Amino acid sequence: MDFPDTAFWQAKICGAGAGRYAPSPSGDLHLGNLRTALLAWAYARKAGKNFYLRIEDLDTRSRPLYVDRQLHDLEALGITWDATPIKQSERQDFYDHYFQELQGQDLLYPCYCTRRELAEIASAPHTPPGAYPGICRNLSPEERAERAAARPGRQVAWRLRAENQHLEVHDKNLGLYCGLVDDFVLKRGDGVYSYNFVSVLDDGDMGITQIVRGDDLLPSTPRQVYFQQLLGIPRPEYCHVPLVLNMAGQRLAKRDGAVTLSQLRDLGLQAADIVQLLAASLGWEEVRSSSEFLEVFTPEQISPVAWRWPGVGAEKAPE
Repeated sequence: MDFPDTAFWQAKICGAGAGRYAPSPSGDLHLGNLRTALLAWAYARKAGKNFYLRIEDLDTRSRPLYVDRQLHDLEALGITWDATPIKQSERQDFYDHYFQELQGQDLLYPCYCTRRELAEIASAPHTPPGAYPGICRNLSPEERAERAAARPGRQVAWRLRAENQHLEVHDKNLGLYCGLVDDFVLKRGDGVYSYNFVSVLDDGDMGITQIVRGDDLLPSTPRQVYFQQLLGIPRPEYCHVPLVLNMAGQRLAKRDGAVTLSQLRDLGLQAADIVQLLAASLGWEEVRSSSEFLEVFTPEQISPVAWRWPGVGAEKAPE
């Protein structure tokens, strides 16, 4: 296989390695994002690692104005990083190179399934949740031409030919997790590279050895580890941390009141108050700066239970 071997990726790792935080600039960071960022930073600093930022701005919902606002909010909380943040939108040639390498090795195949077909697959009684059963994997040239003709002018998605069905990974916070590895999408039908594709390449290229992120991303980890193995990228340490939910157990939204730094400031809270709020939600009281948080932070004390935000200023929130 004509990919760089492990030594190539290993050379990217400097000293004790690095952690990272990778926000998507589709809006202002909310309390859940900020808490995860604080934890990712603390995990890296506590381990003596570098800490980097990556702007995941390939999504069509991303807006440049949110990049500066997100960086400003992180700085306001005392979160520091060791290099200029990279932007995925500026790394297209890097992604194209590896995509073409995979195509050249016949490790990708075009998928012509429509959203409706995928929805029907997902609802099939014997299909594992989120699994793609390989409908387009072994189509003949004639069948591919027929399926392409049925959807003129529309691009196809590209899937990886995975050889595993399940893969076990170890999470520092949650322990062993065995998850699905199917023929997952590397390039979407709209031509945008998938999260599983670009995040693995970026982490390897940045020398990331520690990934701290929300536990909603745990199910995607076996796919990413499989892809790392395929490319010879050393497996980083994973730690999935609990989300911040509203009192109904749902993701935060505008209806839950003030959930961003600017909204909370409008209600009179300062950055130190918000650090104290986040630290208290993790079990450390009376902490009012990132440096104080780092002093008391102990990874082993992180609870796997989500924090439920009671809401502040909900009566002023827009519908």
